[in-house]
Amino acid sequence: MIAIIEYNAGNSRSVYNALNRLNCEAVITSDKEIISTADKVIFPGVGEASSAMKFLRETGLNQTILNLKQPVLGVCLGLQLMCSYSEENDTECLGIFENRVLAFPSDEPVPHMGWNNFTKADGALFEGIEISDDVYYVHSYYAELSKESNAITQYMVGYSAALQKDNFYATQFHPEKSGDVGSKILQNFIEL
Repeated sequence: MIAIIEYNAGNSRSVYNALNRLNCEAVITSDKEIISTADKVIFPGVGEASSAMKFLRETGLNQTILNLKQPVLGVCLGLQLMCSYSEENDTECLGIFENRVLAFPSDEPVPHMGWNNFTKADGALFEGIEISDDVYYVHSYYAELSKESNAITQYMVGYSAALQKDNFYATQFHPEKSGDVGSKILQNFIEL
């Protein structure tokens, strides 16, 4: 069973529906016991970093996430909150990944919204995925590159399309909205 963390930040139902299409049992929950004992956890999100982190701290979900030992997948805002810091309202985040989250330069349209491919895509989530495959993005901030970047996308700058460290995985793009490619990435996560 996969626990999808509910923390008042967006796309939990879309992730649930995508897992349902893959015949995967999932539950949307903020119950720390259910999250801690699930086979896998997805930490989704659409929203703003500081209010999301405030909610996680007030409820203790921040510590629950940090203590997880099973595979965890952050999505979009979930990836950004798993980083160390976000420029969005000067927010200290969970610090699972060393990356900082920065605002895109303002000389191009923001948010980065729509389909884009990779300049690099390695690791377990990307088995069977080509760098030319497109995935769907909606974001105004990006995680800088680091040794934990296992997929890279280019939009104004090269940035972390995906991160991986120990049992923690994260994608800036929305696999639940990325058609067959996204379904394959979610299936790869299910099979970890």
